[in-house]
Amino acid sequence: MERLTSDQPVPARLRGGVLVLGNFDGFHQGHQAVVGHARDLAQATGQPLIVATFDPHPVRLFRPDAPPFGLTTLAQRARLLKAAGADAMLVFRFDRALADETSEEFVRRRVVEQAGARQVVVGYDYTYGRGRTGTAADLGRYGETLGFTAHCMPPVQDGTAAVSSSRIRAALAAGDCATATALLTRPFAIEGVVEHGAKLGRQLGYPTANLTLGDYLRPAYGIYAVRARLDDGRILDGAANLGIRPTIEGPPVELLEPYFFDFSGDLYGRTIEVSLIERLRGEAKFDGLEPLKAQMALDCERARALLAEAPPLA
Repeated sequence: MERLTSDQPVPARLRGGVLVLGNFDGFHQGHQAVVGHARDLAQATGQPLIVATFDPHPVRLFRPDAPPFGLTTLAQRARLLKAAGADAMLVFRFDRALADETSEEFVRRRVVEQAGARQVVVGYDYTYGRGRTGTAADLGRYGETLGFTAHCMPPVQDGTAAVSSSRIRAALAAGDCATATALLTRPFAIEGVVEHGAKLGRQLGYPTANLTLGDYLRPAYGIYAVRARLDDGRILDGAANLGIRPTIEGPPVELLEPYFFDFSGDLYGRTIEVSLIERLRGEAKFDGLEPLKAQMALDCERARALLAEAPPLA
């Protein structure tokens, strides 16, 4: 799969195809249905399939002080879109110039002139253009005059409500990994480069691989059963602290600190992806390191049991 950016023309071999518009942070069940329909259209017509996304997320332009809320990085999104059958991911840089385009300007410049799309697929709630005034119905009318066919996908329901990124964020904020996993169709995963820390875990007999949380949504602080994928493809099970380590003296620093069972090796500087399988408990402050160490042993025992019953990572 190719990765395209909005400051470069779309290669001729990818023009004249099916374009999917959205943000796709999380790439949940609803997003998968939209891209799946577009993939079927592309395969039926022999056309290329391009999935568009935005970077940074539009919220970052309008509310730069908003707390972190990301469900995926661009790299994760690219892998998910490739697995879903996309030929290319087109990344629109969301800046003031793009935000100021009217809905008609956006369609004419981005959809027709840049991508050369013959078919465009969106979700039922997709909006675009200055003030988010453009709708799926408008897209159909633009297509009639600009030479493309628009398709609007209905919401995906799970028996409770429409599947949405906001529901996933709410579930993670509550520590409800099961709901988040069901809506995403995979566990929520944090990817990053392993950094050096204070090495306290090593002193306690539980060496951890420290990851900063970056732009990811902050799930509920606590201890999690986790399953990680290393950059060489190996899968490791473990238990992780996500939060600020209240027992440890010093300024609080948000980290994800997984300890991997039955693993010895140097992970510093390597990129790993850690999936949150189940939250075991909230963060707690202990009266010293020995009580903390005793609780860590219990947490690891419980995590092992849970992970033994958990399905493998896709």
